[in-house]
Amino acid sequence: MATTFHFEHALDFTPAQADEILRTIPPLPGVFALCGARKEDAPYLTQTTDLRRRMRRLLDPPESQSKRLNLREKVARIEYCVTGSAFESSLVLYQATAAHFGYTEARRRLKLHTPYFLRMTMENAFPRVYSTNKLSKRGLAQMYGPFPSRLAAERYCDAVLDLFKLRRCYEDLAPYPEHPGCVYGEMKKCIEPCKQACTPDEYAAETAAVKKFFDTRGESMVIDIGLEREVASSAMQFEKAAALHAQWQKVKAAQALADWLVRPIPKLRAVVVQAAAKEQEHAEEVSIFLLDGGCIVGPERLSTLGVRAVREQTSVGSSLFAQPLMLQAIPLESEAAPADSPETRAAHVLSLLEKRIEPSNDLALLSDHLSLLRRWYYRPEKQRVGEIFFPNEDSGEKGAWPIRKVLRGAARMVLGDPKPLADTQRDAAKEAAKDIKTKILHEGRPDVERVVPVVPKNR
Repeated sequence: MATTFHFEHALDFTPAQADEILRTIPPLPGVFALCGARKEDAPYLTQTTDLRRRMRRLLDPPESQSKRLNLREKVARIEYCVTGSAFESSLVLYQATAAHFGYTEARRRLKLHTPYFLRMTMENAFPRVYSTNKLSKRGLAQMYGPFPSRLAAERYCDAVLDLFKLRRCYEDLAPYPEHPGCVYGEMKKCIEPCKQACTPDEYAAETAAVKKFFDTRGESMVIDIGLEREVASSAMQFEKAAALHAQWQKVKAAQALADWLVRPIPKLRAVVVQAAAKEQEHAEEVSIFLLDGGCIVGPERLSTLGVRAVREQTSVGSSLFAQPLMLQAIPLESEAAPADSPETRAAHVLSLLEKRIEPSNDLALLSDHLSLLRRWYYRPEKQRVGEIFFPNEDSGEKGAWPIRKVLRGAARMVLGDPKPLADTQRDAAKEAAKDIKTKILHEGRPDVERVVPVVPKNR
């Protein structure tokens, strides 16, 4: 076996008791394996959104003249695992397939391909940047990604290099004055180290600027140009300020071509929040996954009990009429958090996940995890279920986790999408209030001014 993996549930199966056995299978999403009587028989392994329904299709008595696959007479044991999301199902399916068939067969069956990255050859005397989907231990720290496709990586690469004058040629340079050069030198998009038109220090400074742009996803350059633009504008140098503004827009356009996920592989750290499996009776729990250095660890269950996500329950803002729960007392920031506070639970769960991280030099395993991550992350926003949170970049080398953001995201997973309140006819309510006020005033009750009825829409 390539790895140790065990399903949470295992049942012996016999055709005579098929209906009774299948009734015990929950109608929930998950991953299952149908195993034969002999150990050498390859199991039928797949994921599904309804375990019971999918198994019934495979294990119920076959219909006459039906061409549907039926394994009723070949299965001796059922193994399954309930999952809470498609993200968790894909990860469990990958681990199960690797355990039964090996990593190579798991990659082939799940169609996992290494994502594309931008590689910066810092070990070269004259570094360059190019797109690649081949991981290497030597250049892992200078690989930025993952990107959704090769085209996206090359677009970002070209847009960034248009801001600098780094070389784009593929040859191993041996500079000499009579070198013919290339078209980028003719267009003044390269400082031409091949012709010795620049010193090694000048090229190294240009290389450092490009690397800084990639490390900060362009934020450093945006800030520097913005400050220069403000200085020029304050000094009434409007032409210079206009030129800097055009350059600022060009940098922002290049910056927009890379998602927040694009960063050096060793610094690729994030928390992924997914819905928890509903097999247990804790509806307020979510599953937490940790992404560290490109590898996925988890899940660990996190309870959202006590987390205030009132604002996300409705789409009407912060009105006390719409959200009476906001009247509850909220502890001050200076007060110490209780031992069982949501922040304490979240920090404990993240510490458990960090303890499960095992350093690995297996580039193939890293490639598989990055492929699973890219497959989930780069889905259209409406189809991507779950949330991802990156560490705070201004709090140390690794960065502290945004605990409160994670908790709010977990609460959103439990509560679901915001629900708008029922509409009310305000004009009708005002007219009804006037009629009631006039009627009761005639009866000698001036205190009726405090009565404000609300008329529902369906009346």
